[in-house]
Amino acid sequence: MRQLNLIYLTDLVRFRIQKFKNKDANKVFKQEHPNVNLPPDYLMYESFGINYDNYYNGGLKMAQWLVDHFKKHIDLKDKTILDWGCGPGRIIRHMPDVIGNNCQFFGTDYNAESIKWCSEHLPGIAFNKNNLKAELPYSDHSMDVIYGISIFTHLSEEMHYAWFKELYRVLKPQGIMLLSLQGDNYKPKLTASELARYNEGQLVVRGKVKEGHRTYSAFHPKSFVEDLFKDADILEHIVQTSTNKHWVPQDIWIVRKPE
Repeated sequence: MRQLNLIYLTDLVRFRIQKFKNKDANKVFKQEHPNVNLPPDYLMYESFGINYDNYYNGGLKMAQWLVDHFKKHIDLKDKTILDWGCGPGRIIRHMPDVIGNNCQFFGTDYNAESIKWCSEHLPGIAFNKNNLKAELPYSDHSMDVIYGISIFTHLSEEMHYAWFKELYRVLKPQGIMLLSLQGDNYKPKLTASELARYNEGQLVVRGKVKEGHRTYSAFHPKSFVEDLFKDADILEHIVQTSTNKHWVPQDIWIVRKPE
């Protein structure tokens, strides 16, 4: 489908199938949570899928999980925290309640519709629309914590280095960055030629679609990531496991910017 330029059509069909399959469960969620603001279905799907409970309560669990990892490496009081690639606010919407502690919260994404929805429906968080080009409006050394969940997974090799440099610019010395990447767990999904490149330490990219879109996919061998993060101190590399055959977990990398 990718080679025939039919990947967008395939993805649209997948969206409609997911919407139909989740119709009843989503109706129940809305009845039980009438005051929860939910983004338009396709914005939700682009970010994570189209199950309302997974979007909202799954986002809350993810926020709590992230905060537990942050706390191992930084005191979360009076801090500035950035969600890079926030989408329709699945995680960042929960951070003010999960963290509190007089922290300031920021979200940035290249999807204009997502940022518009977040800005209109999620108060107490400063949202910014970025472009694919690695430029953010924040000053040098302005963020204590930056996290990006499955964002590098949709970028080219050039943009990996450009974006890490830009994120590193706005990160404070002794600040931390948590990023999820498609590591060894994804090797069974690779073609023979892709696997050969991966095993040689090369980033594997499936393109022929708009960069940044959910269908644009990158896979990250350990040696490539270590080179990408060579200016930072690598604090943790977490290889997650899963007993759910429908979920392939990404690797979690946590790095610190030295003084």
